[in-house]
Amino acid sequence: MHASLRRFPLLLAVAASAYGSAALAADPDHGADLAKRWCASCHAVTSEQKQASADVPTFVAIARKPDFNPEKLAFFLLDPHPKMPNFPLSRNEAADIAAYIGALR
Repeated sequence: MHASLRRFPLLLAVAASAYGSAALAADPDHGADLAKRWCASCHAVTSEQKQASADVPTFVAIARKPDFNPEKLAFFLLDPHPKMPNFPLSRNEAADIAAYIGALR
């Protein structure tokens, strides 16, 4: 077999791995934009925000919890909860919001 043909599967595997990593990488900047639009009516999502509901944690408080985990938070955001409005978040959007909150640690 020609040498370039033997390397082809390896090149495909490397390209797929790189593409998969990029596709799954969360974007905290996009998460901040989403949080300001959807979450700021209840949560203080930035340090500059002056008003939020008193009975909900700030995003900084969530980020500083000892058991904070971005993957668990993203999953939580995808599952409707009685205390939170049901936002139609995609998996990427939930991961982006979780990444933003994690960046506040």
